[in-house]
Amino acid sequence: MLYIITGVLLILLPVGFNVVFYLLGRTFEYPDILRKPTSYILERFQEGGRRLVATWYAFMLAGVLFIPLGILLPVILSPGDVLYLTVAIVIAVLAGLVQVFGLIRWPFLVPYLARTYNDPEASQATRDAVEVVFQAFHRYAGVAIGEHLGYLLTSLWTVFIAAGVIRSPLFSPWLGWAGLIPAAGIFIGLFEEGGFKYAGAINAISYILWSLWLVVLGIILLARML
Repeated sequence: MLYIITGVLLILLPVGFNVVFYLLGRTFEYPDILRKPTSYILERFQEGGRRLVATWYAFMLAGVLFIPLGILLPVILSPGDVLYLTVAIVIAVLAGLVQVFGLIRWPFLVPYLARTYNDPEASQATRDAVEVVFQAFHRYAGVAIGEHLGYLLTSLWTVFIAAGVIRSPLFSPWLGWAGLIPAAGIFIGLFEEGGFKYAGAINAISYILWSLWLVVLGIILLARML
């Protein structure tokens, strides 16, 4: 049952993540909208209404679901290696938490900011204050915690999982080596803020490859157990 649950999570999590990401792109111009002026972002968010808030909440839940997956998969790969399990599980929990902390502002803080900013009776001083608060949380919770730490911890966790796959009799070693490719690409996303203009594109492609890699692991695991 543990193997089946892990296999299901390996498939559902990346599929759900990409579906919600696609919906945000269609309804909210995400992630390109983050490069637009704050006024435009808050106006588009207000237009999205409750459906957009629910979509962001679902996106946040992907970080929550990553935690049990990040715990179960190392246990299956190397059940007797205490050091490996400890490090991999700690990294997984941290990776899930930083994603949650980075995204949770969208369903809870941003709706209030959008309503306040778009209130017809709001003064210019109020709108200026809202813009400062939005950008402060965007830079701290979004860029620093959600993206920077998220990329770092997710890439490290992927390296540990890839190493476990290489050693595990459940999978072919080449599948573990293949996992190092998206791990490296996700890590490169750290350099986007440093001015490396290709970092964002490489990171985005790597997350797609990472999702496909997890799905393949899940399919193989379920095929062995069912």
